[in-house]
Amino acid sequence: MKPRIGVYICHCGLNIANTVDVEAARDFASTLPNVVAARRYTYMCSDPGQALITNDIKELKLTHVVVASCSPRMHEPTFRATIQKAGLNPYVLEMANIREQCSWVHSDRKLATLKAMDLVASAVAKVAWLVPLQEREVNVSQAALIVGGGIAGMQAALDIADAGFQAYLVEKQPYLGGRAAQLYATFPTMERVSDLLAPLMKRVNEHPNIRVMTNADVQKVDGFVGNFRATIRERPTFVDATKCDACSKCIDACSVSMPDEFNAKLTTRRAIYRPTPDSPFVIDEQRCTYIQDHVCLTTSSPIFDRGGAACVTACSQNAIDFSQSEKMSEVNIGAIIVATGAATFDAANKPELGFGTYANVITSLQFERLAARPEGFGRPFGSVKDVIFIQCVGSRDQTTGNLYCSRICCMVNAKQAHIVKGKFPDARVTVFYADVRAFGKGHEEFYDAVRKQGVRYRRGYVSEVFKRDNRIVVRAEDTLMQKSVEVEADLVVLGIGLTPRAETDEIASLLGLPRSGDGFLLEIHPKLRPVETAVDGVFLAGTCQGPKDIVDTIAQARAAASSALAPLCRGKVRVESATAFVNEEVCAGCGLCVATCPYGAPALNPRTGKARVNAVLCKGCGACQAACPSKAIQVVQFTPRQIISEIAVLV
Repeated sequence: MKPRIGVYICHCGLNIANTVDVEAARDFASTLPNVVAARRYTYMCSDPGQALITNDIKELKLTHVVVASCSPRMHEPTFRATIQKAGLNPYVLEMANIREQCSWVHSDRKLATLKAMDLVASAVAKVAWLVPLQEREVNVSQAALIVGGGIAGMQAALDIADAGFQAYLVEKQPYLGGRAAQLYATFPTMERVSDLLAPLMKRVNEHPNIRVMTNADVQKVDGFVGNFRATIRERPTFVDATKCDACSKCIDACSVSMPDEFNAKLTTRRAIYRPTPDSPFVIDEQRCTYIQDHVCLTTSSPIFDRGGAACVTACSQNAIDFSQSEKMSEVNIGAIIVATGAATFDAANKPELGFGTYANVITSLQFERLAARPEGFGRPFGSVKDVIFIQCVGSRDQTTGNLYCSRICCMVNAKQAHIVKGKFPDARVTVFYADVRAFGKGHEEFYDAVRKQGVRYRRGYVSEVFKRDNRIVVRAEDTLMQKSVEVEADLVVLGIGLTPRAETDEIASLLGLPRSGDGFLLEIHPKLRPVETAVDGVFLAGTCQGPKDIVDTIAQARAAASSALAPLCRGKVRVESATAFVNEEVCAGCGLCVATCPYGAPALNPRTGKARVNAVLCKGCGACQAACPSKAIQVVQFTPRQIISEIAVLV
């Protein structure tokens, strides 16, 4: 039976009609093989435009439809739904993009019209070979996995749990809070971050629908949207939190010392320690010599007589338990939210700025930890009279490879300058900046208020930080005055930016997620789908996707939770129908399709050695079809017959 094809050409207002002779294209389409209807309309996506299509399907018994308009990404779902309402299978539709690929890129009306005719002809040639496909749905596991227990992960977990679904919150560190837990105050309101985090953590820990797993990581993820299965490893803390009374005698007994990462290495900690002021005690398994070598470095002879560790003897509550071992658990989830956060730029990679060489050169993160001390900022440096802040350290910098703006640094330095002026009103505070970006709500007003306090902003690039006569000297190029300047300081604060975490490669490989050019996890579309990824059912929240402040982090976390809740609430999820299939008689079992597929859809059958495709995982991208040397694997909407028929018309 011959196909009966309808062709519909859109003016798109003047977007197409200004450059393409739509009437000529319509007349040309009517002469093509198997075309029984050719029409044009100002806006085919409008209700009257869609009515043209549905009426012709019913009256002219159309079997296939071609729409020549804008990008399929924009309106393919619209026209598929249109022909489905009229009784056709939604997959017997082909779109010719005569806007982005024709009218928008050409100025010669005659040539643009001829190209539009070619695009319509190729679409007509292909659509004749399209076959109806069956739309499929799969059931959804009623739970979500949130990877990362920072402020983004906690908010996402709460939103999912409050909606009545189970949330598994996995945090690599022994405590919740992430990077935000290291901060002192927020801008522009100067609220204590601890006051914001404490009630959030309390709600998370007490919520009946949230299972918190700290000191844990995700080892493996299998499955597909709606039906993921995750393997989670929980590492032991070796301290029974129900017995511990936080007396700290164990810390006093331990002799192993190392830099404290939570305090930005400003202080040291023991192998047994309390990661944050509010978290339970934990033993660092990698640093504890008793766990590693069964030898405690403490030299007290009674301890060695017992064959135990110093902390065990010191603890009067018998809370330390070296018999603890790691736990492995598997959970079924319908959606995954990645909220693994970001790292801070290592200022040692800019040695000309003196970090690591001079004690009075610190990073903005170290400033936060100093300000958070009970005695307040300033004690380590005595009387602070001259303070210099240097912005854009590790951001917008070709020498480090970080070309992006970290967004938060300008306001962080403004906040910290405000703190200095509050503690030392007579201090001379200077900020060297490239550009000030105060884009958020209340940020510009806060920036103005800081300058009114007497903070001096100098537009200039700092070339060197060095010491002269026991004073720190900052050498810079003042770009407004167009001269080199040297300014002395008691303290220099480097405004470091955000960078991808070292573990980003690991999580990207684990979930099959792409990364952007700057190394962060990549969303599927920066404007229209900012929290979705190329893997259905996996969403992004917070700074793992790019630098942002707390306000934007919370907003994105709630957006990711809402997106994850959509399939959980429906209970079913629709999966792609235009997938790849394998002709096993031709398949040689080489495995090239398995290595090529970014979604893990093909696999070799262990019994036959032939490739097979998990249709639920397949996105129909065609990478496997292009890689297959024997042409045994094909995508149903892009078979060789369909593609060759398009090419034949064009050439």
